Amino acid sequence: MAKVTDLVKRLLVGRALRSGQLHEQLLRKRIALPVFASDALSSVAYAPQEILVILSLAGVSFYTYSPWVAMAVVVVMLTVVASYRQNVHAYPSGGGDYEVATTNLGKNAGLTVASALMVDYVLTVAVSVANGVDYVGATIPFVGEHKPTVAIAIVILLTVINLRGIRESGAAFAIPTYAFMVAVLGLVAWGGFRLLVLGDEIKAPSADFTIEPEQVNLTAFAAAFLILRAFSSGCAALTGVEAISNGVPAFRKPKSKNAATTLLMMGLIAVTMFSGIIALGLASGVKIAEPSVVAEDLLRPDGTPVGPNYYQQPIISQVADAVFGGGSLMFIVISAVTALILFLAANTAFNGFPVLGSILAQDRYLPRQLHTRGDRLAFSNGIVILALGACLLLWGFDADVSRLLNLYIVGVFVSFTLSQTGMVIHWTRHLKTETDSKIRLQMHRSRVINFFGGVMTGLVLIVVLLTKFLVGAWIVVIAMPILFLMMKGIRHHYDNVAAELEITEDYEPTMLPARNHAIVLVSKIHKPTLRALAYARATRPSMLEAITVGVEGEEARKLQEEWERRGIPVPLKMLDSPYREITQPILDYVKHLRRRSPRDVVTVFIPEYVVGHWWEHLLHNQSALRLKARLLFKPGVMVTSVPWQLHSSDRLKGRPEPFAPGSVRRPWHTTVKEEEGQIRTR
Repeated sequence: MAKVTDLVKRLLVGRALRSGQLHEQLLRKRIALPVFASDALSSVAYAPQEILVILSLAGVSFYTYSPWVAMAVVVVMLTVVASYRQNVHAYPSGGGDYEVATTNLGKNAGLTVASALMVDYVLTVAVSVANGVDYVGATIPFVGEHKPTVAIAIVILLTVINLRGIRESGAAFAIPTYAFMVAVLGLVAWGGFRLLVLGDEIKAPSADFTIEPEQVNLTAFAAAFLILRAFSSGCAALTGVEAISNGVPAFRKPKSKNAATTLLMMGLIAVTMFSGIIALGLASGVKIAEPSVVAEDLLRPDGTPVGPNYYQQPIISQVADAVFGGGSLMFIVISAVTALILFLAANTAFNGFPVLGSILAQDRYLPRQLHTRGDRLAFSNGIVILALGACLLLWGFDADVSRLLNLYIVGVFVSFTLSQTGMVIHWTRHLKTETDSKIRLQMHRSRVINFFGGVMTGLVLIVVLLTKFLVGAWIVVIAMPILFLMMKGIRHHYDNVAAELEITEDYEPTMLPARNHAIVLVSKIHKPTLRALAYARATRPSMLEAITVGVEGEEARKLQEEWERRGIPVPLKMLDSPYREITQPILDYVKHLRRRSPRDVVTVFIPEYVVGHWWEHLLHNQSALRLKARLLFKPGVMVTSVPWQLHSSDRLKGRPEPFAPGSVRRPWHTTVKEEEGQIRTR
């Protein structure tokens, strides 16, 4: 069984890598761009559409506000990109927003950022995969009928790819990401050329439709609220911008420079695609209604509703239809790469979440296992936890993009705002000690950029909370404090353990117990019992005795007679058990020894079978396991297992131990003696 599982693991994950090969996993800029930017780039598939969907609630007339809403989103995106370019230069260690907030605003602010980012990363995977399933489900009915199952299967596939290592996942995702970029930029360029140079008229499939407004005669306040809600939905285009600042260690040297360059490239490409799609959508007359009301509120040219059988094409598909023609090769290519990039957008979270989890584990806010690298030098435990969280969301929300989007972007703007506030404090602190006028000028410029970024993202956060709180954002507002308190509790536990284990001045490490009272547990006289007795005698304890529990009177008498007949040179004590218990009489006897001689140490030797099949574990050693579990909580009591290998365990001899993802590895500097007598460094 172990061979089979190890073979399956090697096929899925690949051969294990040495720690010294970590530098081989570092990324060039051309690979880092699709690895870290797929989330931000893929947002053009739904962020422009979300703006039009919200504005359509008041009718097509409100589409006139969409260019201004889009312009505001672009300003915020460029501001955030410029701000994070300062972050990657000032904090290149990979802590990102968490490190910035912790260093400049305190530990609680850092944990707030961490909890916000962790929630947002899980939502990134869920939203991206669910949206991709929507695109595929439009053409493949089976996918549309089984959305949650298909979405969860895709998350599992992405998990396996990422467990193979960041370099391999980057290479796997590079071609689809670049294909999406080329296709969408080509769409924008050719559509703009036809409109501005050739003077052609481009017409979307829904251009002749009208929208029945759900809200009419809006007051000024209601209209402003609707526009702000459209703006907050459009700000989904900013998700993923922070991933590069968390992934600086994955870049090749010079890390900060390469990360900043990649961030700038991502920002410019994303802004170009976002602006182009919404401009072409308006020029071609795209009409988009909210999915829940599209059947009734979207009207055909004759004024009749489109009905429940109408499929509303996403904005990119409609624009591609208008520019290249429906059914054309480019239309098919753009639809295919858009669906694919939405699946791959989740990869940004698969690279950001494990790194953040590793840093938090190193700071003792999360279990230490999250800081352990797996076979392929990826943080495997973090990858698996992220996948589990995303699968739970997809299952719980039925892979519904509209419901999941209401939970989205709250966390990321919390981290944006606190991070930029922390950077302002960072530059202010350094300006107090810096004397070089050229460097001071650069710091002043950086501080202005970060200050403007903090103000902008803070305002967006307020808008998002006001417009999305009642439609789902409250779940995130509750989840973040729960994560915050959980991490505080984990750190409190680790601190208590460290304080308890610390060697204080009054601790006497040379203090020895007065005597060692050894006990060998005996159920019957056989080879394991004799081995345990021999080993106990070899340790030369102060006192040694064998203990058995007399459950059945006849068996106890026969055991006593055989003991004396064999002349075993260890006294056998029979413990009475009127209620046929085995564990409790032994515990009571050990307690009695400890009370009688508190300065003595009691060592309990337990014979155990070593078996080779999983089902044999169910048939042996159950009493020994229960005893050990109870004895470990007794102070002054040492528990020693004395193994006896059964024949079934022979098949496991010499087999290398199979490693689970992220299981504990030896440190790279540990030396291991080979059988030939040579020394090998791991």
